Amino acid sequence: MSVAVAERVASGPVLGDEDRARAEHYAVFSRLFAAPPDAGFLAGLPALAGVWGGGDSALARAWAELGDAARGVDAESVEDEYTRLFLTIGRPEVMLYGSFYLAGFLMEKPLVALRDDLAELGLGRRPQVTESEDHIAALCDVMRHLIVTGPDAAGLARQKAFFSTHLAPWADALADALAHAPEARFYPRTAALVRNFFDIERLAFDML
Repeated sequence: MSVAVAERVASGPVLGDEDRARAEHYAVFSRLFAAPPDAGFLAGLPALAGVWGGGDSALARAWAELGDAARGVDAESVEDEYTRLFLTIGRPEVMLYGSFYLAGFLMEKPLVALRDDLAELGLGRRPQVTESEDHIAALCDVMRHLIVTGPDAAGLARQKAFFSTHLAPWADALADALAHAPEARFYPRTAALVRNFFDIERLAFDML
């Protein structure tokens, strides 16, 4: 993961069910996109889909779809797909970096603004990590950190500011790219989950 974030300590804020679910969703997204999912993680997705995919909402249906996708693949094939989609030499088939969607190129002004905001939050990239901070997995790590360390009004304001600036403007474009990933079996099934979860986050923050 690209950004160093502090874990919640035992004496930290107590999360309500909604915030706990939000933090867990961000953790799932980080794991899906930080590296190829291993067999254990893939095996756990149907159980998560059983928890979050039992209703008739768009998010629940997206979870059910991802759970079905996880049952039908093995870790080796998902690793091959991950490498082909996200790590190919040159321009990958699907970009996971916000600057690409916001500015058309990597390492552009949106990344500079992100680094400034991370510095204000006391966060930064781990020295051994090569991916830039605008990688979707890193941004999800930050959101999870902001949720577990700040469920109060001030924390919600920080979450809203970070989300509105660094995730909301390009989440739909990422979902579109995932949905249309060529010759892919697993990652296109993450698109609806990405789209619907971030839609809910956007609407919730709009009401603050």
